[in-house]
Amino acid sequence: MEILRTFWRSPVGPKTTHFWGPVFGWSIPVAAVLDTKKPPEQISVNMTAVMCVYSAMFMRFAWVIQPRNLHLLALHVSNETVQLYQLSRWVKAQGHLEQKKEEETH
Repeated sequence: MEILRTFWRSPVGPKTTHFWGPVFGWSIPVAAVLDTKKPPEQISVNMTAVMCVYSAMFMRFAWVIQPRNLHLLALHVSNETVQLYQLSRWVKAQGHLEQKKEEETH
């Protein structure tokens, strides 16, 4: 019971935005994971790149703020991973499309 009490009173516990921000933020990487089932041609490269930069910046923020917010860090590491995967899918699809165009012209 003491563990729960300590967590409740923690500066990153459920009485703070340091807790609830990341809880709701998990919707971003969850949505990105669900998007992995879509064709790579539907990926918005601009938005995916922005999400990569956004998560990289917030990973640093989560590490340097006091108290250190490991929940926020985990959220943005997860998001960065999924967004980079989506970006790699888009790049591979673009290479495949260019290869098809070259084959059609020959």
